[in-house]
Amino acid sequence: MPVHSPYAALLADVPVRRHTVSVLGSETHYWEYGHENAPTTMVVAHGYRGEHHGLEPVIAHLGGIRVIGPDLPGFGESSPLTEVATSIDGYAAWLTAFVEKLGLTGTAVIFGHSFGTIVTSFAVANGLKTPKLILLNPIAAPALEGPSAFGTKLTVAFYRTAGALPSRVGAWLLRNPLVPYFVSTSMIRTKNKPLIRWIHDQHATYFGRFSDRATVIAGFNASISCDVSDVASRISVPTLLIGSDEDPITTVAALEHVQSLFPHAELTILHGVGHLVHYEMPRTAAARIVEFLGVGQVVDSVHP
Repeated sequence: MPVHSPYAALLADVPVRRHTVSVLGSETHYWEYGHENAPTTMVVAHGYRGEHHGLEPVIAHLGGIRVIGPDLPGFGESSPLTEVATSIDGYAAWLTAFVEKLGLTGTAVIFGHSFGTIVTSFAVANGLKTPKLILLNPIAAPALEGPSAFGTKLTVAFYRTAGALPSRVGAWLLRNPLVPYFVSTSMIRTKNKPLIRWIHDQHATYFGRFSDRATVIAGFNASISCDVSDVASRISVPTLLIGSDEDPITTVAALEHVQSLFPHAELTILHGVGHLVHYEMPRTAAARIVEFLGVGQVVDSVHP
């Protein structure tokens, strides 16, 4: 039985247009939300094994801002990179080329969530021009040093096993429905039961939508190879960090440290939420984004 989205009504009011563009060998599918003539455009990069749907609850609360949401290469409906490696530098090069192809270099705000915060940070540090950078649940420290270091080591072992098994068995293991269930369970903090069911359904629906085993394993290795702190000092544009006090991946201390590395960064800590701010507190995140940008407005909802 379909699980109802608590943000469905808001999303139904958002104009959406779908497009495809070839970037560094990837047939990149992307969705354009909002009005074409909006004064501000924002390009968003989703988290690991996610796709553009994941950030829609935040997008639904952002009024007056045009949002471009691609599926990262090898995930969702986008094909893998072929002209650069499936690595953080490769994804950063892809994002820079993607923004350039859309004619948005220097004008579009860049926004990343989770794994997308590493990709966007490296892209901006490597020369992608943007007026402002927004990082939601940033990966602010090495994964193996986070509050769930033991869990990360188990995850590393899982992906190594999936990569070592015969191709068909490894792919089956990566797409096993128990994987997104355990990921969701470890990250959910809300007590709202309908919202919990919806989050589980989102992960079950989209977590397995990757192109092939090699890409998803290379993406995982990239996700634990570096973090935002590696390039923060090289990012001179105004930056907003939105973190949370119960994030199992990044501690508040790590967020405060990475903020100190940026020349111009603001840090907002949300309370009572973990790594799924985009699902559990999208309106709160949208309100902080609107305040930071100084444009647009928050679209209110009676839902969380």
